[in-house]
Amino acid sequence: MRIGNLRHRITIQQIARIDDGAGGYTETWASAGTVYADVYPLKGQERYDAQQIQANLSHRVTIRYRADVNPSMRLSYGTRTLVIEAVIDPEERHRELILMCSEVV
Repeated sequence: MRIGNLRHRITIQQIARIDDGAGGYTETWASAGTVYADVYPLKGQERYDAQQIQANLSHRVTIRYRADVNPSMRLSYGTRTLVIEAVIDPEERHRELILMCSEVV
């Protein structure tokens, strides 16, 4: 992996539970770290469903290896939110991670 390809700054977010003081909790997204990444759009599509047009974009995001990244997290990339669908360690050498993500527009 070439360092020059990691030119986009993204924030990895995970769900955090906040105690509401009444015995319950509220779930919100909290930052788990900010890293540099290579964000590459793969495809986009639009479909007409229930009398609404829905757009769906998919991205391949490459970052340096982190053991704590899993599909229950999401990425914040500028004003966009990318949902992590799969986490791949391509060479299984703990050098980089490929995150297959989707963005619902």
